[in-house]
Parts: sequence; structure tokens; C-alpha cells
Amino acid sequence: MEYHGTQFSLTCLQDEDAVSLHKMMRDNASRFASFLPKTLAQNRTLQQSKAYISNKRSEWQQGLSFTFALKSQHGDIAGLIILKNLLLEKHQAEFAYCISEKFGRKGWISQAVGEAVALAEMTLKIENFQIIAHCDNYASVKVAKNNGFCWTKTLVNAFYTLDGQPIDMELYELQLPKKRSNLG
Repeated sequence: MEYHGTQFSLTCLQDEDAVSLHKMMRDNASRFASFLPKTLAQNRTLQQSKAYISNKRSEWQQGLSFTFALKSQHGDIAGLIILKNLLLEKHQAEFAYCISEKFGRKGWISQAVGEAVALAEMTLKIENFQIIAHCDNYASVKVAKNNGFCWTKTLVNAFYTLDGQPIDMELYELQLPKKRSNLG
């Protein structure tokens, strides 16, 4: 599962991406701290980024989750698109994503999520996609809406802040039409 466009590509994280991933996470630490604390914590050092990539590649090979490197044309990691919480029997998965401030406000995350939806539908037969975002995370809500996701409900106390306070999150879903057989 890969995508190669004119502005960016989506690929599986590779060992040689560790330096770029670590730099992106380090340079955006304050930006990612609120809603990606676990991913940020797993990439605080270069060694941790190497271990993170190894773990994500293993999860990819086992079909547990798919972490895409969103790369600029120069090969720098601009962000991550993560397809997680896969429930293949229900044809369901959830997206998480982040982008470096350097590459933000270009529409890349919205386009990348759209491409990842198409890849997951085609290769994994996923039909129900979810995005969970805080109502104040306007950029994330915009990504959901740009891709046709609809607000479904508020998830009460679904996330804990860095200081341990529970907060509500908003669930957005995209239901793709079921494929019908031509056999009647």
C-alpha cells in the first residue's frame, strides 16, 4: 500500500527514515504534545525513533496497523498517517495523523487521508472509517469534513490530557457504500 503523488508520497516507514522522523517529532513537540502524546513519547530520541519504526513495520507486516510516512518530494518526513484499531470482520478502522508545521496548511493531510481511504478500501476492504478529534482541533475536524466524514457523536471522557484530565472527543465516520456482486 503506497501512494506517490506530485507533492508528496505515502509509504511504509523505513529504517532510513529514523533521522527525519525524529527531527519532525522533535521540531513539532509542542504542537503534537496535546493529542499525540504517546507517539511523541516514542520518538524523543533517535534510538526511540528507530525502535518506533521497527515496531510499526512489524505491526504493518502482521496487519495490525499501518503507519504511513507522509514524505515531501525531497524525502523528508512531513507527517504520519496511521490506520489503526482495525476491525477487519466489521470492515472498520480509525485514522490518526499529524503534520509538521513546516508542511501544514497545504491540504496534504486531507489529500493523504483520502488516498489512504482508497488504499484501505481496495486492499483491506475497509468500508467504515473513523476519525476521533477534539472539537477545538479545528484542523483535524477540517480534515474529516474535507473527506466526507460526518460527525456521529461525542465520546465522553474519551481522552486524557497530559495532566491526566479526561476530555470529550468527537467521533467522525465515513461509511463507504458496500460493494455489490455482479452475480445477482
